[in-house]
Amino acid sequence: MTSEVTDLLAALRDGTVSLDEVARRFRDRSWPRPAAPRPTTYLELATRAQEDPDGEVPGSFDEVTAALYRGDISDDDYEILAQAMAASKRAEDQERGAESAESE
Repeated sequence: MTSEVTDLLAALRDGTVSLDEVARRFRDRSWPRPAAPRPTTYLELATRAQEDPDGEVPGSFDEVTAALYRGDISDDDYEILAQAMAASKRAEDQERGAESAESE
C-alpha cells in the first residue's frame, strides 16, 4: 500500500525529489493524530501496556521511521523530516487554538 509519505520517500531515495522538497511537503501536509488520548495516570499507563499496540497508520510518520530502520534514509534525513512534521503539527495546533478562541 502506498501513501503520499511512501511516495515522497521513494522519490527522495531515487533522487527525483530533494530532501528540502520532501521537508517542505511534510510541513504543508496534515498528519494523522493518535486516536486514543495519552495516559495521564499510572493506572491508565498500566492498562494501556496490556492492550495491543496501535498498528501502523498509512500516511503517518511511522512510514518515515520504518524507512530509517530499513536504511532508506539517514539519521540526518530523519531528523530534518521529523522537524518538518513537528512544525506541521504545531501550526495545526495553533490554528485549532485560534479557531477555538474565536468561537468563545
